[in-house]
Amino acid sequence: MTIQLIVTHAGGAHKDDFLACSLLAHLHGVPIQRRDPTEEDLANSAVCVVDIGGVHDPELKNFDHHQFPRDAPPQCALSLVLQNMGLYDDALAFCAWLRPAEWLDTLGPNETAKLMEIPRAALGSLNSPLDMTLLNRFASHKELDTDSPVYQVMCMVGEDIVNYLRTLRQRLDYLKEHAQYWTIETDGEPIQALFLEQSEAIAADPAFGIHAFIENEGKEDEMQAMVYPDRRGDGYGLSRYNDSQRLDFSQIESHENVRFAHKRGFVAKVSTKDPTQLKELLRLAVVSEVD
Repeated sequence: MTIQLIVTHAGGAHKDDFLACSLLAHLHGVPIQRRDPTEEDLANSAVCVVDIGGVHDPELKNFDHHQFPRDAPPQCALSLVLQNMGLYDDALAFCAWLRPAEWLDTLGPNETAKLMEIPRAALGSLNSPLDMTLLNRFASHKELDTDSPVYQVMCMVGEDIVNYLRTLRQRLDYLKEHAQYWTIETDGEPIQALFLEQSEAIAADPAFGIHAFIENEGKEDEMQAMVYPDRRGDGYGLSRYNDSQRLDFSQIESHENVRFAHKRGFVAKVSTKDPTQLKELLRLAVVSEVD
């Protein structure tokens, strides 16, 4: 049955219901009403009921978590919508913001801060004017449709989340087939680098998915550098992985093949495409001793 309406709670808005409704708005392009659901709404699979209603029933498009037992896994309305879309596992693996959003909505700020291993007061520092404005504007409406600027922004947010997760899975499959692992010998411990060859298939955003791929492969403790096609030029980008202090690309800024090296040493852009020369540039960027 075609979705006709999205219903979520009135009053204050939170990140989980905002994002869940954003995904559904992008998918279905139907109005959002902020009110209590009726029994007819809950029984109607053409109405998505989000973060309210006391029912989780994907077949009937009911996505509430508040009735879950106290010891249930910390999943919010956004989690349930992502599960229904078949995107939850990838979102949990590759969207670092999802787990804290679940914790905050289900466990509260004190427990969330503990799980994030940050001071409780630091949570407030993570909010931005974007968060406040979007949530406040969303909360101020009883109904939103496609003519509303808030609704249009929500659709953009939903579209970007969906596109990120779906294209990321495609990119991870590509990297599995095409990425190379380089070992760069040094005077001390060798440097490990991931190399990605130039290709039209990745030309629009060559670096996309590399961090997620390395983590997905379980190599985050082994890798120090990434070498990937430069989106803005005809050569390659060299960068630290996880800001490894074993590399300082400012050390090669005067090299003839280097177009740009950041003064802080974390990235360089080079003109050469020759793997032998790229490996040599990595070797020259190795820091002799890390303090």
